[in-house]
Amino acid sequence: MLKNAITYLFIAALATSCGGKYAATEKVYKRKAKEYSTIYKEAPVKSQIEKIAADNKEWIGSINFGMRKPNYVMIHHTAQKSLDQTVKTFHSERAGVSSHYVIGREGKIVQMVNDYYRAHHAGLGRWGNDTDLNSSSIGIELDNNGTTDPWTDVQINALVQLLTYLKDTYKIPQANFIGHMDYAPTRKNDPSRFPWKTLADKGFGYWYDDVLETPPVGFDPKIALRIIGYDVKNLDAAIKGFKYHYIQQDVTSANLTEQDLKILYSIFKKFL
Repeated sequence: MLKNAITYLFIAALATSCGGKYAATEKVYKRKAKEYSTIYKEAPVKSQIEKIAADNKEWIGSINFGMRKPNYVMIHHTAQKSLDQTVKTFHSERAGVSSHYVIGREGKIVQMVNDYYRAHHAGLGRWGNDTDLNSSSIGIELDNNGTTDPWTDVQINALVQLLTYLKDTYKIPQANFIGHMDYAPTRKNDPSRFPWKTLADKGFGYWYDDVLETPPVGFDPKIALRIIGYDVKNLDAAIKGFKYHYIQQDVTSANLTEQDLKILYSIFKKFL
């Protein structure tokens, strides 16, 4: 009996030492990372040129190259109940979604995808001329149900620490910190009720001036939204995306009030 108990404890300790709660998903992550590293290693030697249907071709490696790096940060809310639930969702192959980082309500920062890898967080959308922000951005999910949860100071402070690291490391321009609603306004409103001004004051994205000017005669909201980055093929959706980010009231309406136009003009000028 004692022998069986000792054997059980040994097996339990061994299982814990081999990865614990996330041992299975960590194994999948390492396998996929290894597969991608093999592709990176072989491509410069075997080269994509072998796949080109041409007789006269040659591989000659240059000494001047580096790793691709993210140029945008996209912020989301999880619309789920907890950090653990989001982690579970990002472990689901069926769901097929992920982000580079998740930040809990208590300020815990969890990294789930290497910064240089392509996470599945943006989906279909457009920002400026970019229609694939999964390939050029870092995705950050904030643990928040999207309706009633407050944005805690500790969570926003953790986000600022993370954004500071990302901006400094990858030299991300101030204008390139956006929300999911900016990129995909036809289907997303996240992060909703978000303190964008707090981030803008620290150099992450832009906010409008305290003293607002009346737009000049001939000011075209559609052109202004396009220059900021919105996809104006669906102008109503672009206006709603803008209002979710900067106005945060009357967000279901595609109408722009006189005050809204002043705010739009203030933001527009920062992109010139």
